[in-house]
Amino acid sequence: MTLIKFIFITILVLWLIRMLIRLILPMLFNNLASKMQSQASGQQQERKRRPEGSISIDYMPPRPDQSKTDKLGDFVDYEEIK
Repeated sequence: MTLIKFIFITILVLWLIRMLIRLILPMLFNNLASKMQSQASGQQQERKRRPEGSISIDYMPPRPDQSKTDKLGDFVDYEEIK
């Protein structure tokens, strides 16, 4: 009798999960698609604002300090004598 109860409860839980997935997943995909569409339209508007041929730099790495490289000293080539 307990085996039949277990099988019945398992089937019932799996059926409920299946029904919830059918209801929830389409809403999640619609929400995701609308977010992606709004981001894409925002990027298109951003591109339209800049005049053609203009260059924008988002990040410039910091320049190394020249005083640090001077402290290293001179490099001397050498040949090994046998």
